[in-house]
Amino acid sequence: MDFTCPGESPEPTESTAAATPGPTESPADHYAENHGFRVPLPLHGQNRCDGLTVVGRVKDALEPLRRRGDFAPDSVRDALTGLGYSAEKVRAYQNGSAGIGFLIDIGVSPWCVEGTMSSGSTEADAFGGYPDGSNCEPPSGGH
Repeated sequence: MDFTCPGESPEPTESTAAATPGPTESPADHYAENHGFRVPLPLHGQNRCDGLTVVGRVKDALEPLRRRGDFAPDSVRDALTGLGYSAEKVRAYQNGSAGIGFLIDIGVSPWCVEGTMSSGSTEADAFGGYPDGSNCEPPSGGH
């Protein structure tokens, strides 16, 4: 069950009718069904709140790098390991000429934090792995 986390403003919940496929959807179109294994598992309840806390810490650690234009993967990796995450569980990689992507396999709930940093913003999201995977990397196959 989800609830408002500390420091979070309440948002209206999405109607389930909006998420249900309508009759105009082609019955032959099974893209979403066939690629569902690549959709990260959302966090709920206290795990979602813990994830939001971790995301805030990650953004706070990376924001000084972003402001000074330090988009080196090693700098991002150092900032994230400085938060206490194991170097073996932190991956940072170049994402375009002035951007960095990163992934942290936390190993406990929330399991994973993924995001990007560019000159315009630092984005991050916590999630619970993948339906057909055993870690934070998207699985390579499905049906």
